[in-house]
Amino acid sequence: QVQLVESGGGLVQAGDSLRLSCAASGRTFSNYAMAWFRQAPGKEREFVAAITWSNGITKYADSVKGRFTISRDNTKNTVYLQVNSLQPEDTAVYYCSVTSNRPAYESLSRRTAYNYWGQGTQVTVSS
Repeated sequence: QVQLVESGGGLVQAGDSLRLSCAASGRTFSNYAMAWFRQAPGKEREFVAAITWSNGITKYADSVKGRFTISRDNTKNTVYLQVNSLQPEDTAVYYCSVTSNRPAYESLSRRTAYNYWGQGTQVTVSS
């Protein structure tokens, strides 16, 4: 089992930045990749960014490229999401996830690739 705890969300204004964190505990040695998804009210949960644990390969949704940066600290078993130039359409609950499988790069953006999920952290962007 892997436990994930997200933090760093909040209420910000358009143009502001936040740094989301996700701390993993439990059977972290088997983690292959971690990712962030988000879910806005009334919408499906969508992929934001992913990073492989060993070599730091990243993947981003087109909608966040250039504004969001995913990174990880292996010593702390923590993944981060730096979110810049926030817009009201970025308002959502942001979820951290991890997979112990080895999905192909193209599959890192699929919800079904991930075994474990955190409870989420709310990001609200006012205009």
